[in-house]
Amino acid sequence: MLRVAVLVSGGGTNLQAVIDAVKEGKITNTEIVGVISNKKDAYALERARNAGIPAQCVSPKDYETREQFNEALLAAVKAYQPDLVVLAGFLVILPELLIREYKNRMINIHPSLIPSFCGKGFYGLKVHEEVLARGCKVTGATVHFVDEGCDSGPILLQRAVAVEKDDTPEILQRRVMEQAEWQILPQAINLIANGKVEIKDGHAYAV
Repeated sequence: MLRVAVLVSGGGTNLQAVIDAVKEGKITNTEIVGVISNKKDAYALERARNAGIPAQCVSPKDYETREQFNEALLAAVKAYQPDLVVLAGFLVILPELLIREYKNRMINIHPSLIPSFCGKGFYGLKVHEEVLARGCKVTGATVHFVDEGCDSGPILLQRAVAVEKDDTPEILQRRVMEQAEWQILPQAINLIANGKVEIKDGHAYAV
């Protein structure tokens, strides 16, 4: 049984997609053991509690230094004893000690087709604003493993989504979530849970 801890900052729609996929049997051999947010008012915490999943806030505002927060975050994650850490819209610069602790055991969902529209500053609605500003005809989402870089870890899954002529950033964001993010994040977790992922020479493969 794969023990999964989910880190999230906002509404938790990707978290809900994972909760639903576990409940519906689309993700097998998996238990969500805990949810952590850096924001006390994140609706993701409510989603977790409604599903009977332990949930807590670890906020940088509650610590005098960033180092203290980093240590508290790592301790909170480790307390759940996860086999996999899932970043589902976690808008915090990850401490290196957390990345090292969960090397090849931490994945992130990003709302574009990496390496396009990713890296520093590209998160949330900003990604979709830039996609439209550039006149792209196709966008999508990516699940990748997390390394010390920003959106630079091995790519596991991607799914393309069409950009429509009258899209606003909000409309495009919703389509990318519905057609890509909510599909490939549960798929990635299911692959990992069932031993169907291999990382070799800096690349991730579904086997």
